[in-house]
Amino acid sequence: MSGLKNLSHVSFGRINRRFEENSNLNIVNMVEGITGVSLTPLQRETIIKGASELELVNSGLEDTMIRSYHEIRETLRNNPEAKTLRVAAFVGAINKIAVSYQNLGVWP
Repeated sequence: MSGLKNLSHVSFGRINRRFEENSNLNIVNMVEGITGVSLTPLQRETIIKGASELELVNSGLEDTMIRSYHEIRETLRNNPEAKTLRVAAFVGAINKIAVSYQNLGVWP
């Protein structure tokens, strides 16, 4: 088994991409073996290709934006005084700061 000794200089995207490509390659090889049908080089490349670092970052940002929107929407539903998503976002942010201060013991 070969492995990296120091991961601090290797981006997560590269590690994830290599893992994803190896997993996809194993699946393609297994399906070809079971079915007896070989894929063209272009089909193999399309299926095996892992996500690029930019695609991983964009996916993570998309997840963050979706989660944030749902939090803001929930705040809007639970606070009749917050008439817009913008106000609800401010209310949510202030609530998070208040909780942090309470946890730090800054605010009783």
